[in-house]
Amino acid sequence: MKKFITLKLLLLLLIVACQQKVEEKSVTPTVTATQTASKEQATKFKSIDINGVNIAYREAGNPDNPTIVLLHGFPSSSQQYRKVLNELSDEFYLIAPDYPGFGNSDFPSPDEYQFTFDNLAKTIDAFLEKKALNSYALMIQDFGAPVGFRIATAHPERITAIINQNGNAYEEGLGKAWKDIRVLWANRTLETEKAILPAFSLEGLKWQYTHGTRNIENVNPDNWQLDYLRLSRPNAHNAAFDLLYDYQNNLTLYPTWQQYLRDNQPPLLVVWGKNDEFFPESGAAAFKKDVNNIDYNIFNTGHFALEEDGAEIISKMRAFMKTINQ
Repeated sequence: MKKFITLKLLLLLLIVACQQKVEEKSVTPTVTATQTASKEQATKFKSIDINGVNIAYREAGNPDNPTIVLLHGFPSSSQQYRKVLNELSDEFYLIAPDYPGFGNSDFPSPDEYQFTFDNLAKTIDAFLEKKALNSYALMIQDFGAPVGFRIATAHPERITAIINQNGNAYEEGLGKAWKDIRVLWANRTLETEKAILPAFSLEGLKWQYTHGTRNIENVNPDNWQLDYLRLSRPNAHNAAFDLLYDYQNNLTLYPTWQQYLRDNQPPLLVVWGKNDEFFPESGAAAFKKDVNNIDYNIFNTGHFALEEDGAEIISKMRAFMKTINQ
C-alpha cells in the first residue's frame, strides 16, 4: 500500500513539473519582449566630439518618435532630467547634452574655449546638427533658456514646441537673487567675484535645490553633492564667473527672443516653480504677453521644480506633447 501511495505521489509530482515547463515556455516570449522594449527605452550615456570638445549626453527612447531636447541649468547637468528620461522614453526620443565644462563633458581650458552663452549655444547647435536633429521640442531651465532661445531664433523652423521650467526671457523675471550678480555686471573685480563665492559652496548649492520647496526631504542630496564635486575642479569657478558675468548679454537679446515668440508662436508648456529666488513667477507670467498657445502651470516649489513635482510635471509634458503631435 505504501509503495502504491509513493508511486502515485511521484506521478503527481511529475505531472505538475511537466505543467510548469509548459507554462514557462508559453510565458518566456512575453517576458523577453518586455525586457527588449525596456532595454530599448533605457537611458544610454554617450559622447561625441564637437570641434575638439567631447560632449557627453544622455539618450533614451526610439529616434522614430517625436524628439525632445533637454537643456539643463546651472550648476547642474543632464542628470537633472533623469526622471524625464526614465518616464517619457516609452513615447518620445529624448536627448540631454552636457554643456562644455558641465556634467561629463570636457572642461576645456580658458585658452581653448571662452565660456559665454554664445559659445555654449554654438556648441549645442553643432551637436544637434551632428546628431542630424532637425525637428524637436526644446525643454529649457535656467541656463538652458539663453542656450535654447539662441538655437530657436537661429532655426525657428526646427522648433516644434517649448517646455519651460523656470527659463527666463523677460527682465521682470529676474528675481532678488541676482543682486550680487548685478554688482558683478557693473564692475567685475576680485571683490565682486568673492561676494558670489558662497553660491558655489556645499551649503550654497544645497540652498539652490531646497529653497522654496515644501519639504527638503523631497530633494535628493546627491544633486548638490555632485554639483559641488564638479565645481571644485580647476578653473571651474572662473568658468562660472565668466558665464554669470556674460549673463547680462542675454538681457540685450530678450527683445529678439520675445519677437521670435510673437512671430512663430511655438506651443508653450510652462511648468514653473513659483518660489524661485532667481526666476520668480513674474517671469512665467510674462510669456503670456507674447504666446497665444500656452499651457500655464505654476507649482509651489523652488528653482529645480522637477525634484519635488517631477511626477505631475512629467504627466503634463506627456499630455502636452501628445496634443502637439496629433
